[in-house]
Amino acid sequence: MERLLDLSEVLALTGLSPTTITRLEKKGEFPSRRRIAQRRIAWIASEVQNWLFARELCSQQKGAGDA
Repeated sequence: MERLLDLSEVLALTGLSPTTITRLEKKGEFPSRRRIAQRRIAWIASEVQNWLFARELCSQQKGAGDA
């Protein structure tokens, strides 16, 4: 079973604010939240990790072109 992350865990992992996460989600640039109960949302951990990895990889590639 996939591990689920609550908002506080997503904020800690990404360093983003809740507003930024919502904005990126709406633009399709961040994994979508899942409603797991009436008053509870979560993100799939592997999707957030993949997003972080892709972001890091993109950053490294941009930096390599600057040298």
